[in-house]
Amino acid sequence: MNEFTRRSLLKGGTALAAAGALTGPALFDFAKAWAADAPWKAESGAKLTVMRWKRFVPAEDDAFNAMVAAFQSATGTQMNVFSESFEDVQPKASVAANTGSGIDLAWGLHTLPQLFPTKVLKMNDVADYLGKKYGGWTDAAQKTCMLNGDWLGIPVATIGGAMTYRKSALDKAGFKEFPKDFPGFLAMCKALKANNTPAGFALGHATGDANGWLHWVLWGHGAYTVDKDDKVIINSPETMKALEYCKALSDTFVPGVASWNDSSNNKAFLAGELYCTANGISIYVAAKDDATKKELAEDTYHALFPVGPIGKPTELQLASPILAFNFTKYPNAAKAFIAFMLEKENFDKWLMGARGYLTHTLNAYDSSPVWTADPKNEPYSHCSKRALPASGIGKVGEKPATAIADFIVVDMFANYCTGAKDAKGAMAEAERQLKRIYR
Repeated sequence: MNEFTRRSLLKGGTALAAAGALTGPALFDFAKAWAADAPWKAESGAKLTVMRWKRFVPAEDDAFNAMVAAFQSATGTQMNVFSESFEDVQPKASVAANTGSGIDLAWGLHTLPQLFPTKVLKMNDVADYLGKKYGGWTDAAQKTCMLNGDWLGIPVATIGGAMTYRKSALDKAGFKEFPKDFPGFLAMCKALKANNTPAGFALGHATGDANGWLHWVLWGHGAYTVDKDDKVIINSPETMKALEYCKALSDTFVPGVASWNDSSNNKAFLAGELYCTANGISIYVAAKDDATKKELAEDTYHALFPVGPIGKPTELQLASPILAFNFTKYPNAAKAFIAFMLEKENFDKWLMGARGYLTHTLNAYDSSPVWTADPKNEPYSHCSKRALPASGIGKVGEKPATAIADFIVVDMFANYCTGAKDAKGAMAEAERQLKRIYR
């Protein structure tokens, strides 16, 4: 666990300043003034244990830690923060929910708050305060965190995904711009393979990457796990078309994608083994920060996901909501901290520190300087607004959250693309699992 002090923050001021974050006295002065006027006053002797996902961009972590340290100093709340991998956040949050102990706040992925709807502290007042102050919430982000009119958590940001590619490889393959539709995208992937500069997308249990691109393929064909009334409809002609399209794509991929986790494509791209994938901006940031990869960074570009036959964006972007458990002894401190995170004086600088890795869910941050600081950041500014909630067209809640956590859509595609099952068998297995969840 990390414990934050004013002294430790001041020591790290140089790195934070480079990230564009408020540092030292300026940050502490803002925090002190904010705490004096905030709607929520931290309880005397408050102690909060916060679990978050493990950072991919160091400057984001620096900016977050600075924010935590300032909040601790201004409110007197003792802040203990620890990080877990994407794959471990949900299981450890589940343990806390079931035991009623261990952590106060969990900052996780997708519809994490929907997994424990009776165990979370309602955040209606925080959501209303922030929404009114900062231009309202993006649609998918709001749906991700709400149930029956209540906010179960706050959608801090979207870990946006976009197509990441080597421009030189596309040029050689005869594509002067990134394709905007599914047929063009498949043609490009075939051409990349023919030139021995292949694409690659995770077919393993990669919480962010695999769920993201495979739901995009499914929804882009007009196929969904359930309809608006939560009737299971995965076994459909539209799903069959999505499976066939995905199989054609996977035939062009670099070997090994069936076992990829969320870091595998990053490593392959940075090693020069991969020329197109879907990812957060972390690949590009890592290349920019490595003096030995200057040429790779200059050749790396980003594009929006192509649009499928349905004719509109159908992206499952990686929502990152934060929740507070209702067994916390310090609910006011928890709400104050969450609100403090998204105040402009913090959040705008935090976005700069994240360097495009985090996309805002409050509309006022459309004009954040991070989106113009580097033209290659710009595609990520659209991620929250192009996204569908994890439930697709169904009802948001614990059931679709469980389906995401259980990799049902991912396994359906992987079973067919790897030859483990034929298309009918893969759909039937997914249908059986979904009916168990939606019974």
